[in-house]
Amino acid sequence: MTPHALDVLELDVLAHGVGSRADLPVPLALALYGAGFAVVISFLALVLLWREPKLQGDAAGRPLPRAVQAVVDHAVTRGLLRAVVLLLTLLVVAVALVGPVGPNDNLAPYALFVTLWVGLIPASLLLGPVWKVVNPLRTLHAGLARITGPAPAADRLPSLGYWPGALSLLVFVWLELVLPERSEPRTVGVFLVLYGVVQLVAGLWFGSGWYARGDGFEVYSSLLGRLSPLGRRDDGRLVLRSPLDGVDGLRVEPGLVAVVLVLVGSTGFDGLSRTQVWIEGPGREAYLTAVPGTFGLLGMIALAAVLYVGATALGGVITGHRPSVQPGLFAHSIVPIAAGYAIAHYFSLLLLDGQATWILASNPFGQDGVDLFGTYGRAIDYTVVGPTLIADVQVGAIVLGHVLGVVLAHDRAVRTAPRRPTGGQVPLVAVMVAFTVGGLALLLSS
Repeated sequence: MTPHALDVLELDVLAHGVGSRADLPVPLALALYGAGFAVVISFLALVLLWREPKLQGDAAGRPLPRAVQAVVDHAVTRGLLRAVVLLLTLLVVAVALVGPVGPNDNLAPYALFVTLWVGLIPASLLLGPVWKVVNPLRTLHAGLARITGPAPAADRLPSLGYWPGALSLLVFVWLELVLPERSEPRTVGVFLVLYGVVQLVAGLWFGSGWYARGDGFEVYSSLLGRLSPLGRRDDGRLVLRSPLDGVDGLRVEPGLVAVVLVLVGSTGFDGLSRTQVWIEGPGREAYLTAVPGTFGLLGMIALAAVLYVGATALGGVITGHRPSVQPGLFAHSIVPIAAGYAIAHYFSLLLLDGQATWILASNPFGQDGVDLFGTYGRAIDYTVVGPTLIADVQVGAIVLGHVLGVVLAHDRAVRTAPRRPTGGQVPLVAVMVAFTVGGLALLLSS
């Protein structure tokens, strides 16, 4: 493969989907009306048919055979997985810092923005919180902690909740969606080094529990993993369970609302940044894009926060509950919505641009004559998935995510406000309809 065989990709992490209104089998307006109508009909059906709480959280699930759990939890299994992922991580960092200079010739941008960030979505949805098992930061921390000793501030970690994870995710999505030089290999390398150092220092200070609350990638994977059919029961048994039970078992902690709103708001900005209004607006020169992009990203997160917090607080007023506790109480219902947005925005990126990871991995340092896996001469196969299928997946993922969110919110409402569950849900359902229609409109507006 020539050094510039992948130049046609013009790696741009804003281009997360190639579906558009022209690829829908129905007019865009009809798709938007239908999506919003599906959410409303789901809510009405729940009001009539789901009058008692049914979800059991982490108490639910059918145990898998103990032999399966023994293999999954065995120290050798986990040790091998962590060792492999650590070595691959170090390779990516090295390639980013000293490998090919061009972003389309370097493995690192694809490994970070596609294979890791996007690959965590299907991996976590299918297998659970996989990044917690293989997290290279945990592996490095385990070795360093033997030298530094006990964490001096481990007792303070619970009070932080998910706020560090929300900040970590905000930093990453800013890099992914806003920073003009985000696809430059050296930028990726510096980010990975700085992120790793900050996380390791925090982990040594707060203890190994830090990564479940402070590492954005692990927080992201763990939240999506709640939707996996594989899960852990309260007693530690590995079980098959309903994804709804998995999400229902998510505990309310400080910062959880911030995490889900960063995820929802950032994908909203991703859609906005792909519209003609944004692309052709004033000040789009490369050296200026970080400023409007930063305000746009923060603005979309703030908009999602105002709508969600306002709706849940109003629901609390209607049902007689404290408005201040309502956002946390229903934050779990946003998890499938965030998952739906993620699938809609990244589905095509993983299947198309994701091929570049394996092409470039065959010659990670761009040396003449090297082709480890025999893939270094291949081009991206853009026939793997078509625009119509992508558009259909985008609509389906967003609608399904919101319908599941309505189910989770309804079950929590009939559990916590059995006398007036319906009226208290109306504001949140209205916001979910707005998220559904708005998300699809932005995503399919190109």
